Amino acid sequence: MPTGVAMRDVRAQLFDAAERVLLRDGPSALTSRAVTAEAGCAKGVLHRHFADFDAFLAEFVLDRVDRMDAEAAAALRDAAGTGTVVGNLSEALRAVFESVAVAIVPLIAFRDELRARLRRTWPAGVPVLTEAVEMIASYLAAERGLGRIAADAEVDLLAPTLVGAGHLLFADRAAAPPDGEAVRRTVTGVVAAVLR
Repeated sequence: MPTGVAMRDVRAQLFDAAERVLLRDGPSALTSRAVTAEAGCAKGVLHRHFADFDAFLAEFVLDRVDRMDAEAAAALRDAAGTGTVVGNLSEALRAVFESVAVAIVPLIAFRDELRARLRRTWPAGVPVLTEAVEMIASYLAAERGLGRIAADAEVDLLAPTLVGAGHLLFADRAAAPPDGEAVRRTVTGVVAAVLR
């Protein structure tokens, strides 16, 4: 690898490289060597910016959670009262699980030290899935306030149910992602009883 070449925004380049490796090759292929090779830099670059590889992975996961939360949550909140509840939830699940989120879950499960580091700043749940649950619960609460779902709908139960069902639909990395109709059927099955 070339040395002495300045890299702009090293962290972002390394995080983007990690995402590409993770999505293309899966969590077992995500090594410091694979990330730096993908980023086109020397292995030492990663270790100059992070204490070790698990520290890098923890910051990578939190960076991707922050990205997903800001963009997807705002879009879903803005959708309350428009379109259909099933359509909005289906799009939200596709946005979550067609992103790097579905690949981050097995990465966290695969690496004990990464889970331990994430627990320091994220005490419960899997970061990506927990954020998705909060985002969907907030949306459902807004729809409940607008009267588009039942006043007694338990949004704190519906949200994790939707995220769990969505994860099961998208979890098979070897198969093609589910089509829109499969996602809509799943969402309808979960929320049909509370729709107004």
